[in-house]
Order: sequence, then structure tokens, then C-alpha cells
Amino acid sequence: MRMCSIASGSSGNCIYIGSQHNHILIDAGISGKRVEAGLKDLEIAGKDVDAILITHEHSDHIKGLGVLARKYAIPIYSTPGTVAAIRAMDGLGKIEDDLFVEVQPEQKFAIGDLEISPFRVSHDAAEPVAYRVACGKKSMAVATDLGVYTDYTVDKLQGLDVLLLEANHDIHMLEVGGYPYYLKRRIAGERGHLSNETAGKLLCQVLHDNMKAILLGHLSKENNYAELAYETVKLEVMLGDTPYGPEDFPIVVAQRDEVSECIKV
Repeated sequence: MRMCSIASGSSGNCIYIGSQHNHILIDAGISGKRVEAGLKDLEIAGKDVDAILITHEHSDHIKGLGVLARKYAIPIYSTPGTVAAIRAMDGLGKIEDDLFVEVQPEQKFAIGDLEISPFRVSHDAAEPVAYRVACGKKSMAVATDLGVYTDYTVDKLQGLDVLLLEANHDIHMLEVGGYPYYLKRRIAGERGHLSNETAGKLLCQVLHDNMKAILLGHLSKENNYAELAYETVKLEVMLGDTPYGPEDFPIVVAQRDEVSECIKV
């Protein structure tokens, strides 16, 4: 089982997860051409993708969806609310109705040998979810676009081998930056995005002996940068109520413009 970030950031997101036999994308928020280039780096063709799982309908998660779905007839899995929101949008072009597959939070489904578990997140979208993906005894999750986390979130992220976790913004950079007040409130609010500090606090609650790697993702271009996210999350783990230290696990920042190293478990 392996995970690779093809792109992750406020300007576009697309994460690959796969096994020897099946390949899925979580979100397609960059151009189809960039998705294909990222897949090529992984020695996978577009026609080999079994499904695209959409977390929610914001453009940085669906920008390339129409192109990919039409070109390769890839099934699109998402919640009913997200499917309805996508169908109501202009700009994606025509997507055939039979490509959409509606899924429900808390209800597992399978794509080949991959078992998918959608779970609810707090974000200002129609019916957003995050996804946990298992293959045999191995499991990975992509958890971004969370305004807050709760005990429910922590429970859904237990026992993972690999976690891609949102570390969207630095609180101080957001406060003093040039965004209008309403947008600052949205980002920092309960249906916005996790700050670096909050990401570190959440991470403290899901670390365990067998975790193999953590990717920090969905960084804001204007209100964060990779070194700051990395150091802030490490500090939270160092100071947090956890037996683990930041050096006990590989922590990598997923880039918005670069394909990440492929993490295999």
C-alpha cells in the first residue's frame, strides 16, 4: 500500500493512494494534465485509476474532475450533498450522471482490495468528508479542510500507518495578513481550516508505536510556509501530553507544486 501527494495546498489538492491491484485519487483540484504527470511519476496511467474520491465541492478539490472523468470514464465517489453541489456548478463541463457514486459517512465501501471509510468533517461545504483507506491490516487517511476536530475525529484517525493531516495556516500570519476580516474569520472558524498549532495538538492524540509517516498538507500560500508548519507541529508534539517525540516519526510537508515522495507500507 502506498500514498503520494501529487499536489496539496490551498491552490489545489490531489492525493494518490493505491495497492498492487487498485488505484484511487482523493480529490482532483489541479489540472488534468498535472494529475496525469503526477501519475506518470508513479508509473500509473490515467486509465488505471479505479475511482476519484471527492471530499467536498470547493474548486481546489475538483478543478480537474471533469476532464479526468470524461477522458477515462473514472467513477466519482462522494456524499449526496457534494454530488448535488458538483452537478449544480458551472465550469467543470458535462459529467455523465452514471459516473457519480453516492456514499454515506460511516458506511464503508470497497474499491477492489481497498476498503474506504468516509467520515464527517467540519467545513463550510455541502456535505464534506475525509477518507480512511485500508488494505488488509494497513491503513492510511487524508484529513484536510477541518475547522475543528473532536473526539469523533480522533477516533477515526486511530491506528493509522500513514496520515496526511491539514496544517493550513499560522495564526499570527493570518491575523496580520492582507485577507479581509470576513475571510480571516472563515479560515479560523469552526468550519474553516486547522492551524499549525491545532494540527500538532490533533497529531498528539493519534500517534502510536506503529505509525510510519505523517504528511502535513493543505498549506495556505499566503498564511503559512513549509518550515513554519513543520517546526510548529514538531513543537506541539514535543510539548504535548504524549509519550512520543517529534523525532520518533518521519514528518514531511506536502508541497503544492511538487509530487511528494511515495510512502510505502
